[in-house]
Amino acid sequence: MNTELSPDDYLAARQREDLRAVALDVMAVTRVEHVPPLERGTIRLTGQLHTDPEVAYAHLEQGFRSYGYTAMLQDNHPNVTVMALPGEFTAPNLRRWLPALMFGLTVISTVFVGGFQLDGFNWGEGLAFSAAILSILMAHEMGHFLVARRRGVHVSYPYFIPMPLSPIGTMGAFIAMQSPPRTRRDLLAVAIAGPVAGLVVAIPVLLLGLWLSPLTTLDPVAMQEQGMVLYMEGNSLLYILLKVIMFGRVLPDGLTDVMLHPVAFAGWVGILVTGLNLIPAGQLDGGHIFYTLFGRRIARIVTYGLAGGLFLLGFQWMGWFLWAFLILMFGQHRAPMLNELAPLTSRERWIALAGLALFVLVFTPVPFVIIEPELLLP
Repeated sequence: MNTELSPDDYLAARQREDLRAVALDVMAVTRVEHVPPLERGTIRLTGQLHTDPEVAYAHLEQGFRSYGYTAMLQDNHPNVTVMALPGEFTAPNLRRWLPALMFGLTVISTVFVGGFQLDGFNWGEGLAFSAAILSILMAHEMGHFLVARRRGVHVSYPYFIPMPLSPIGTMGAFIAMQSPPRTRRDLLAVAIAGPVAGLVVAIPVLLLGLWLSPLTTLDPVAMQEQGMVLYMEGNSLLYILLKVIMFGRVLPDGLTDVMLHPVAFAGWVGILVTGLNLIPAGQLDGGHIFYTLFGRRIARIVTYGLAGGLFLLGFQWMGWFLWAFLILMFGQHRAPMLNELAPLTSRERWIALAGLALFVLVFTPVPFVIIEPELLLP
């Protein structure tokens, strides 16, 4: 029987032994394997650390780099796993023309939706709505972008999604993460920066919009005669509070409610979008925050629970059925980190808890309510 190794097999075995030798200084290695078993493929080492995770990762990072690999330290209870990825994460060449084009198209679609009225087109309201909603979305995405760049995480420029047939003229915006954050601390900072930055803009926009919005008393008899159906925006705790600040009472109050100016509607949408992003599940900002605080196993359980809760809310607003499905389908994928084991500091844990508390303030359980005139009659 021929037991000689092929050149590729010999090289793969040599790579495994080189990395094993580096890892032995900080961990008891029980298994080393190629994933997949190809030359220059990813190598996985399994075992137990015998030193602090941050000290261990610093050693692994330096040692693996000398052999042309990037180290990724992961929790794989009850063991730890070190993934040796061939090559290094380098800053990509960011495309500017496509994000700029999509932003320009989104400006057009939001102006169109904001200014469209049954009796004609109102350019003033269209431009005001577009400026308000895009300033909130841009603040959110740039919060992610700037903090990611500061933390050494490579990300794309914001991509805005035009949607002229939707109620707000856009499907939102996103940035693509092009390299993993180094630790939970970095992931937390990037995740929470977007919602906070968005709210910093959304709250004054909403207050300005409410100042421009008149109070009105509904006439259910007239609505019934005209066959009108009323679509009302839902309330979050923050939205209720801001209406109390502006009008001195909780609205709606009987048949009295505020008729939202387009700028106010944009501010309300900003609060709604922030609440959606802060749902503590999956790849959402809130999911990342929860994951950094409680870890992978608890985050997985909570994701399933929240998907079930959103499914039940779907009987109040059908959009939650789609959200529950998306969270179940994609919610178990986690953002990889170079050092998953490095813990949050006490201060960062409080910041993460504040992010989860913010979700409670801005979440809108029933975003839209359809009210028949008959329900308003005494």
